[in-house]
Amino acid sequence: MAAVVVYVLTALAALIVLLTRLRWRQDRVAGRAAVSSRWAFWHTVCGALGFVIWTIFLVAPDDTLLGGAGMGIFGLGFWWLVVIFGMLMLIRWLPSRGRHAGSSGKDRWSAGPWLSLLAHGGMLVIAIVMTWAYLMQKV
Repeated sequence: MAAVVVYVLTALAALIVLLTRLRWRQDRVAGRAAVSSRWAFWHTVCGALGFVIWTIFLVAPDDTLLGGAGMGIFGLGFWWLVVIFGMLMLIRWLPSRGRHAGSSGKDRWSAGPWLSLLAHGGMLVIAIVMTWAYLMQKV
């Protein structure tokens, strides 16, 4: 049962990375402060590598190099990098103070930061579950 949950969460994590990339392709990204597009680039690269490596680890036989422990750790490392980059990108929603602070931007997909918080908070939970499943040898 745990393996099925990990497969579903892997697909969900890939969807989160893809939707984040699509969202950042817009000319104006919602939020209080602009964040460099390099963050979105590295978020996407780590997400793509995490998805590919983790999926290979999941489907490869255990007695091969591709299904070995090192491949699982490598894939999990990229998923955790996705979480870190995603959380750092959420900083744009923190209120800014001061004389020259700009107003918050409007978001076409939602009325505020809730979609981003849901996605990246969910990505944190997904990474925790994947790590737990790996450490408990459920996958």
